Amino acid sequence: MTDQIFGIHGLALGYQSERMGVLSSNIANADTPGYKARDVSFQDALRAAAGPVAGGGGALSLQRSDARQFSTAGDAANGAQTLYRIPDQPALDGNTVDMERERVRFTENAVAYQTTLSFLNSRIKSINSALTGQ
Repeated sequence: MTDQIFGIHGLALGYQSERMGVLSSNIANADTPGYKARDVSFQDALRAAAGPVAGGGGALSLQRSDARQFSTAGDAANGAQTLYRIPDQPALDGNTVDMERERVRFTENAVAYQTTLSFLNSRIKSINSALTGQ
């Protein structure tokens, strides 16, 4: 029922929260020897979320209006996975955290989280006003 009310935005908030934790862990372990930076795959999270929202079986089901459009057939990943990043320039101690990039990713994710939260708050307010008759 909440999927019908909030759509993909409720699931996006959970994904963004999970990613915030992973990015925070990367930043916290920037000086830990041998630590490997990680991130959450957005594409996998979107595929996993499309199943319950679109009524599919976990695969992103899109309607094509033109034969020249891309098909999603063959995309078979289910669930968001936490993946390791390939570093541009790894440190001598084996740590793969690039602090500048982690800060940028963390900030981008925080802005996306706040935007999704604002949308959900406005949706809740409109539902509340509809229920109270205002």
